[in-house]
Amino acid sequence: MAGWNADTAAGPMGSGSVTLVEGSSFCISSANGDINPEHPHGVFYEDTRILSRWNLTVDGHPLEPLAAKTKEPYRALFVGRVPRTDGYADSPLIVERLREVGAGILEQVTVRNYSPAPAECVVSLRVEADFADLFEVKEARIQRRWAESREADGDRLIIRAEWQSVRKGVVVSAGGADIAPEALTYRQVIPPHGQWTATLSVLPTVDGGGPLAPFVHATEGEMSPRDLRRQEWVSRIPVLHMGNRSIERTLRRSYDDLGALRIEDPDHPDRIVVAAGAPWFMALFGRDSLLASLMALPVDPSLALGTIQTLAARQGSVVDPMSEEEPGKILHEVRLDVSSGLALGGKSAYYGSVDATPLFVALLGEVSRWGFAPESISALMPHADRALAWIRDYGDRDGDGFVEYKRLNDRGLINQGWKDSWDGINFADGRLAEAPIALCEVQAYVYSAYMARSWIAYDAGDKALAAEYRDRGAQLKRQFNEQFWLPDRGYYAIALDGKKRPVDACASNMGQCLLFGIVDEDKAPLVAERLMSPEMFSGWGVRTLASNMGAYNPASYHNGSVWPHDNAIIAAGLLRYGLAEQAQRISTALFDAAEYSEGRLPELFCGFSREDFDEPVPYPTACSPQAWAATTPIQLVKGLMGYYADVALGGLWMDPVLPESFGDLHMSNAPMAGGRITIDISGSEASVQGLPEGMHFHRGTRPWAADLVEQARMREKG
Repeated sequence: MAGWNADTAAGPMGSGSVTLVEGSSFCISSANGDINPEHPHGVFYEDTRILSRWNLTVDGHPLEPLAAKTKEPYRALFVGRVPRTDGYADSPLIVERLREVGAGILEQVTVRNYSPAPAECVVSLRVEADFADLFEVKEARIQRRWAESREADGDRLIIRAEWQSVRKGVVVSAGGADIAPEALTYRQVIPPHGQWTATLSVLPTVDGGGPLAPFVHATEGEMSPRDLRRQEWVSRIPVLHMGNRSIERTLRRSYDDLGALRIEDPDHPDRIVVAAGAPWFMALFGRDSLLASLMALPVDPSLALGTIQTLAARQGSVVDPMSEEEPGKILHEVRLDVSSGLALGGKSAYYGSVDATPLFVALLGEVSRWGFAPESISALMPHADRALAWIRDYGDRDGDGFVEYKRLNDRGLINQGWKDSWDGINFADGRLAEAPIALCEVQAYVYSAYMARSWIAYDAGDKALAAEYRDRGAQLKRQFNEQFWLPDRGYYAIALDGKKRPVDACASNMGQCLLFGIVDEDKAPLVAERLMSPEMFSGWGVRTLASNMGAYNPASYHNGSVWPHDNAIIAAGLLRYGLAEQAQRISTALFDAAEYSEGRLPELFCGFSREDFDEPVPYPTACSPQAWAATTPIQLVKGLMGYYADVALGGLWMDPVLPESFGDLHMSNAPMAGGRITIDISGSEASVQGLPEGMHFHRGTRPWAADLVEQARMREKG
């Protein structure tokens, strides 16, 4: 995950923690629903913890957790019981907490009395708000102390805080409660076999003034704004049915999570982008949002366009060594409301990513083929050209044809590819590689960017520009296969180090190179053989690092773990080179793994062998839901369907190789060129209904941008 540094991560969030997410807001609590500041818990709004303690007691006792069920990504039901103090085992008092997250939280507390006698109860909620920013909480280094005031105002508790002229606040509304500065209290008598319910809300204030618009509490049978937003999302995405119900459940869970991870560009609410993941990355990330929206194209192509437009609006324009901004560079991450002293690079936007910029151009090339308005694409072309200029002028600092990175200050990320932990790039013997570092997959992204720009230029009739980027791509591919390939090992080096030596670890990065087409045809089967070897393939997926490497650790973040998104890209790349059997094995393994986490793949899991552990071993601080992981099942099925469009060429291509265990596939309401189509796949046979006028269905493989460029070159030769 971008922005994560392995030596500063927070510890476990507490046993059985529950994460809810809606847009850029999220809530982390314990299994009984309590929020405790000694854990990285809280309600977060715009990267600020607006609620650091939310402890419910009945007669002075915390609830004993019984169940916690996430109903939607933004809503959960916690069930607990009140412990007895009279020596009897079973308590007649059961408490339900139905919580919904939005700009704050809305919580309905219900106490049920299963006794034949009335029960006198004192229900109390202890409330604290420390207004710590996300980095302070995540890294357990809360240093600021806000000057706080608390005021009971009717049925509301108002907490205000100030620090260095910054004002924040929160309003807790609790109708019917006794409001005191330190707690909210209800004194109730619950009738025999009866119940009592109260509704509370917590909302941040705006600039120290009044609260945000109050939570709309839906009446019985009605939907909340979160439900309406979800319903609007569901109406626009495909409806999927598969013979294998477990896989169908996983895909539907992916749809739900992807919907919850959507956030708006504050300056352009019509542009929806994908946040990187909960809990710590509910923000726009260059690499993460680009790859997630690429994988989600069949579900909602507009996410990719919105992501590109939003990143284009924040494209680098100056040289700033602290934030690592450079002209044409695409940002690494944006934070909404953090202290500049805590964010990476010291500012709300940080640009320390070597791969977001070429991925930006590569994704634009793919998006241009999915049928968006020509003026939308043409408006983005100057940004693509500025990104390509960054590759030439800043990415390739020494002019050797490869894009390298080296952080510009001692507060930036040491490693600036997707494996961005401090120890993520190493030699076979475990030694760390020293910068400047040229990653193998980054060269593949650059190659794809060159091919995309070349084809767009050909399509626009600019043959000179098309030839320029075609030749750049051809030269890069030749150099890459000469300098990164290790003929005595049968695989590609993960990188070249600062002395241009191949960093010879056997890592998953080379698998991503397949999808972007930079791998020579004769080397692809050897790469596949290595990826599927016992040292690399755990049985649950391809490891980030082979088990016979010096730095291997199955419980590390990037040196032996299994990342679902990495595997989805690898599987798609294997399919590009016709290696379907290996792609099927990876896809089946990941869908098997999802069964052990209620259909939701985590950001990553440990790389222990399936022969030794018959369940995937969780990684302790993995994000969930996370954008890459949520889009992984979509990408796996999309790849196995061979599902690609080119509206300008008037075609939809499919070449299905779904494993028999997946069963038949029926997809309706799938977006395509402004219309909706229905797809049916049984075995290797596919049919499509409802294609827009002028589009035709092709059985086979859609030509890649590199294929189109080569065809255009051959036509020129004549």
